[in-house]
Amino acid sequence: MNDGRNGTVKQIICIKWGTKFGPEFVNRLYGMVARNITPPFRLYCFTDDGSGLHPDIAVRPLPEFEYQAPVNTKGKWPKSRLWGDLGDVTGVVLFLDLDVIITGNLDDFFAYGDPDDTVLGLNPNTPLEKMGQTSVYRMRVGKLKPLQDIFRADPQAAADKFKYEQRFVTRNAPGGVKFWPRGWLAHFRMHCVPNFPLNYLREARIPDGTRIVIFPGDLNPPDAILGRWSDKDSHRAPLDHLRATFDGRRRESLSRHLRHYLLPVSWVSKLWRE
Repeated sequence: MNDGRNGTVKQIICIKWGTKFGPEFVNRLYGMVARNITPPFRLYCFTDDGSGLHPDIAVRPLPEFEYQAPVNTKGKWPKSRLWGDLGDVTGVVLFLDLDVIITGNLDDFFAYGDPDDTVLGLNPNTPLEKMGQTSVYRMRVGKLKPLQDIFRADPQAAADKFKYEQRFVTRNAPGGVKFWPRGWLAHFRMHCVPNFPLNYLREARIPDGTRIVIFPGDLNPPDAILGRWSDKDSHRAPLDHLRATFDGRRRESLSRHLRHYLLPVSWVSKLWRE
């Protein structure tokens, strides 16, 4: 199998388990990739349910990795299934979360650095820590297998110590990690949504130079399209949201309620499609 750097086929992988994300997320990811990459490429979806996926998506079963899942932790630890053997998928792969929006060309994600580098996003929530962000990362298949061995030995201890799987990867990846150039990735809530009070007046924007917008947390592309902070909310007109600050309808602190307002985002609707 060509690895996308030494060969000709650019390989993208994603993972879908459970019911949080339906097949439309994978199909729309495929469409966005196809519109923003120089072919040939292949998208592999590792999943427990491949029904409804576009026929050009290569469906693979979730890799076996027996462990007791950690409890009371926020990390997406099932992603650890991808750190070891991936069957017929070998070489260099680019991992993408299902809820990203691709806004620019992806070719440089395969050309950046050395093929053996493990490259992550830089988490903007912890700038002093220099923790990686695993919504978009590149690796050589199998290089992170030693992390599976550490995690398998005591999953709960690893989760308690590192909290998030991305911190675990950052601290333990063989040979260390590198980060994507500044500006390639944009965190939707932190980099796209205007600060209060402009969030009541202006639609979220795509920062210049952004290749991929990531959606950590509960706010996902369908929420951005509707103008809500999570699927537990509904969109309100700006003045009604402000009134809710004081009439007993808010569920958060005053400052969070004021900041957590979003106008419907037209470019997400335009770009997030098959």
